[in-house]
Amino acid sequence: MPKREQFFNELGGETQYGVLLVAQMGGVPNEIQLIVETAVYDSSVEGLRPQNDYIIRALGVSEHRATLGVFGKAALLEDHLLLYHHNTPRVAVHFSGTADDVNDLVLDISQAYVSTFQEWRHLVEMPDDLNRALPLVDLLQRGVGLLGTMPKPLAERMARVLAHHGMSVSLAEDAGFSTTDDHGRSTLSKLLLIDSSYVIALDFSIEQMKGK
Repeated sequence: MPKREQFFNELGGETQYGVLLVAQMGGVPNEIQLIVETAVYDSSVEGLRPQNDYIIRALGVSEHRATLGVFGKAALLEDHLLLYHHNTPRVAVHFSGTADDVNDLVLDISQAYVSTFQEWRHLVEMPDDLNRALPLVDLLQRGVGLLGTMPKPLAERMARVLAHHGMSVSLAEDAGFSTTDDHGRSTLSKLLLIDSSYVIALDFSIEQMKGK
């Protein structure tokens, strides 16, 4: 059985757990190495019995958030809300017109962000998504301007919000966005999700550590 398949098979069951022991920089630029131990809960001793140790190498890392300790589930994904900032084109959202109630519009913009990214991202953590040249209320009251430059799924949702408030919207997608490089290799990122921890990278390798 390939070690990647074996690793994920040892997680996610009712009595199966993992322990993220180490998260460290790798030997090449933009590499992160994770050392993870899989374990099975043994009710007779009310504790975890170690199973196997693995080293996960993330190559071409663009974002990560890791918390050491016990976790219940892990998955390697190519489609997730966290990947919007990496795998979709940036889109500039321009508006014209004014809303009847700018405070309601600001609230709807905030709710649109939350509904797009749920608990995984917060607006204050991604300052490039919205135009920060002015406070949002002041920007919207000007009657014309750039709301922000953001991932396409978010831009499309924001456009619907602005239109709902009677405003005109235009979207300008980044023409330079591509899913492959000059050699035809994919530039799309993947997501390793470990409960609430994650690593976003171009590729991952999973190997069982020797002696296990």
